[in-house]
Amino acid sequence: MQRLVGLMRRCVEDYKMIEPGDRIGIGVSGGKDSLALLVLMGQLRRHAGIDFYLEAVTVDLGFGMDFSPIQKLCDSLEIPLTVVKTEISTIIFDYRQEKNPCSMCAKMRRGAINQALLDR
Repeated sequence: MQRLVGLMRRCVEDYKMIEPGDRIGIGVSGGKDSLALLVLMGQLRRHAGIDFYLEAVTVDLGFGMDFSPIQKLCDSLEIPLTVVKTEISTIIFDYRQEKNPCSMCAKMRRGAINQALLDR
């Protein structure tokens, strides 16, 4: 972990990727990639010496998923979690009856996150 945070810190400093006061949202799916990024960014915020705001964002597709494990991780990292509630599952499976839903679901998730950001 220390090595990865160190590499991230060097990139942030070399390329000025994060400035003081920046607001950074991390899309959290619950998979290992997004959770690893969340943990690394939490460590970077703690040790980089740059004051920036970090928030986790996840999309509730309407399947009844339990977000409490993600909330617990976010609480331990002192990173707020925003859950964007949608009815994507109902739209894709009940109304449209998509046979290949992945592409449509991805577009709708992006749209839901974009709309949530615009509503802020």
